[in-house]
Amino acid sequence: MDTLKDWDSWKATLGKAVDAGETVGLSDKTITGVAEKVGTFLSNNVDPRNHEERLLKELWDAADENDRNTLAKLVVKIADK
Repeated sequence: MDTLKDWDSWKATLGKAVDAGETVGLSDKTITGVAEKVGTFLSNNVDPRNHEERLLKELWDAADENDRNTLAKLVVKIADK
């Protein structure tokens, strides 16, 4: 699978999860909190498959708690387009 298609697929999958959370009434804060937990899990347990995922992992690993919250919000925004 080419990298761009894989990245777009990842964003679409995440976007569906965000939409599902919004549909059941989760707040933006709750969705961001879940995104932070998922980000930490992925950073600790999953090897990035492409350049975009590698960049996210490097940003996540370099970030403090406040930065991770901001990064999680941004990833949710990207996925929720």
